[in-house]
Amino acid sequence: MWKSTKCLVTGGAGFIGSHLVEKLIRLGAVVTVADNFSKGSVDNVFEAWKRNELSFSRQFNSRTIRAGDHVLVKCDLMNKAEVKHVVKDQEVVIHLAATIGGRGYIDTHPADCCQTFAINHNVFEAALQAGVNTVHYASTACIYPMSLQSEYDSTYLLREEDAFKDGWANCDREYGWAKFMGEIELQACRKQYGLNCSISRYVTAYGERENDTHAIIALIKRAVEKRDPYVVWGSGEQDRDFTYVSDIVDGTLLATEKITDGTPINIGTSVRYKIKDVAFRILKLTDHHPKQVVFDKSKPTGVVSRALDNSRAKKLLGWSPRVGLDEGLEKTISWYRKASPKSVETLD
Repeated sequence: MWKSTKCLVTGGAGFIGSHLVEKLIRLGAVVTVADNFSKGSVDNVFEAWKRNELSFSRQFNSRTIRAGDHVLVKCDLMNKAEVKHVVKDQEVVIHLAATIGGRGYIDTHPADCCQTFAINHNVFEAALQAGVNTVHYASTACIYPMSLQSEYDSTYLLREEDAFKDGWANCDREYGWAKFMGEIELQACRKQYGLNCSISRYVTAYGERENDTHAIIALIKRAVEKRDPYVVWGSGEQDRDFTYVSDIVDGTLLATEKITDGTPINIGTSVRYKIKDVAFRILKLTDHHPKQVVFDKSKPTGVVSRALDNSRAKKLLGWSPRVGLDEGLEKTISWYRKASPKSVETLD
């Protein structure tokens, strides 16, 4: 599917987006990245290009940088004219762009998160007008009802059909609603215009190039810096389904290839880990032995339990996660030590 395919990745300078770009180029796609760099970084794209042995200048020329046939475009997806321009002549659009940060950002920037409503609409409208063949939309576990994620030590795995539990939706704050309405709009485009489309729902992705507004990188940062006391947000009893970025990328591409009717697909491991246990694993892997570990319940923590049922992904995509938590943590810690990324968390 990907050989010589013209593919646009919105938000391609971000954490997950840049890994998608890297893999798509390796598969032979001609990739355009559209990003405003509010959260993503040009360095992420440069790294993806370098790993594919591409030559490029680091200077923008009319808001673009080229690496052979591949293009990085500084683009405001809130601007319809700019979106229309960047979508033109594309065959596949993989839409990751959103106004987002980690839990701290979601809780403190509700109005900003609502910008995602407009971003989604502009991208989908431009794709229809341009005659794009396929649109893939990156959604989130934040669309699931909070009532299903409110009990500690839950064993319940969130299923795709739970988005409308008993005929009702109850998403996780403004960010969850914005992402969920993106799903609804894309599926409406399928119903009305026959647009080939697919949806993946991510859960607690982690790995190289992520920033410290997310839990794994924040915990690694404090461990590598030998913080003492070592602070963990929340009680530590909350759990998550941690999914390594390469598994996220593989699931996303398989969904884009195999799903055309907008059926949503969970991309998660179906395994949950308590935050406190992950923190202690990171301390062990970084050889940090703080005298005091503090669980700060004043910080935003989100729902108390979240893990996805991935049986639909296994059945329809032939996808299963390949990277376990320990391996993923080791890879991420190794990257963090080498890269020494700057902190962007404002609540630390």
